[in-house]
Amino acid sequence: MTATPAHPTPAPQPGRDIAIVGGGIGGLAAAIALRNAGLDAVVFEQTTQFARVGADINLTPNAVRVLDTVGGDLGARLRDGGAQPRFRISRMWDTGVETSRIPMGASAEERYGAPQLTLHRGDLMSAMRDAVPDSWMRMGRRVQTVEFGERATLVFDDGTRHDCAVVIGADGIHSRVRTAMFGPEHPEFTGVVAYRAVLDREQVAHLPNMDSFTKWWGPDPDTQIVVFPLNRGKEIFVFATIGQPEWTEESWTTRGSVDELRAAYRDFHPEATALLDACGEVMKSALYVRDPLESWTNSQGVLLGDACHPMMPFMAQGAGQAIEDAAVLARCLATGDDTATAVFRYQETRRERTAAIQRGSRSNEWLKEAGNGDWVYEYDAWSEPLGGTATAHA
Repeated sequence: MTATPAHPTPAPQPGRDIAIVGGGIGGLAAAIALRNAGLDAVVFEQTTQFARVGADINLTPNAVRVLDTVGGDLGARLRDGGAQPRFRISRMWDTGVETSRIPMGASAEERYGAPQLTLHRGDLMSAMRDAVPDSWMRMGRRVQTVEFGERATLVFDDGTRHDCAVVIGADGIHSRVRTAMFGPEHPEFTGVVAYRAVLDREQVAHLPNMDSFTKWWGPDPDTQIVVFPLNRGKEIFVFATIGQPEWTEESWTTRGSVDELRAAYRDFHPEATALLDACGEVMKSALYVRDPLESWTNSQGVLLGDACHPMMPFMAQGAGQAIEDAAVLARCLATGDDTATAVFRYQETRRERTAAIQRGSRSNEWLKEAGNGDWVYEYDAWSEPLGGTATAHA
């Protein structure tokens, strides 16, 4: 059941004129949260229309709780189209021995106030897009740079400009807002690549735990196989990572070789290799990160999600942290503080948590052994105390 909103959603009222650069998960979450707070914004997205791209999204309870409490039917739609893994299981790559089994599903709903949902990224984007007014969306608008002065000015590739009081950079690891704020720098290849595949459930119905999130821990921190259900359990998603010294492809994502995939994990337990044997098509991606930022803000600009804290996928928190960011940022902008103070309070509220999750994601040890996910899953972005009362300097 969708959680009841903590307070009625107010009708949007004119407030700060806010521009959101990037209409992905973080940008749409920011738009929804701002609307919930009674603020107005415009989302500038470089694509001309949303396409059903990508394969999976894993929303843990901390993220689902945010989306549940913005009102409307968003939470119900996500539950209707997704799957709810029964357990989060850790198994050793060679013996198959279970080292951790955490109840999720109804147990997570009872413990954390929201379940874990695994679904197609396109279904999430569609549901979020429907929660944002058409009047807030500007498609096919690619930001070239941002100029900062008394106000912020977005400069688009076609030479047109848009002034605003606040610009939110939700434009990912390649963020042009970030570059405009702090200068150019380049993502770092981690030396890890990922394979992704989607299977029909019937292909692997003979294998156990297909209704759960299972992580096969490899012989080193970079090597793993993760599997979980999608599309109400009708499909199974396979995500496998392994070290690779170089990435020579022009694109970060390319079609992979099934034979290469199977060879890379040939020494894994037979139940794990049986998953890979069922794969007919696979995509291969390079995993990149950026160095941590000392600041996410200036007096007119603020970053969220991968634009300020890109992380490895090993804790499944990339999208979740962007969604949390959006809720906290909307709360800070709705306080009535001046812009510089509001965005600084957001940064100080979020920086320690996201840094801890970045570190945990890179070390890849979380929940390998018995334990629980409380410190990640029980976080409530709507009630977390806001930090940082001092005004940031531009």
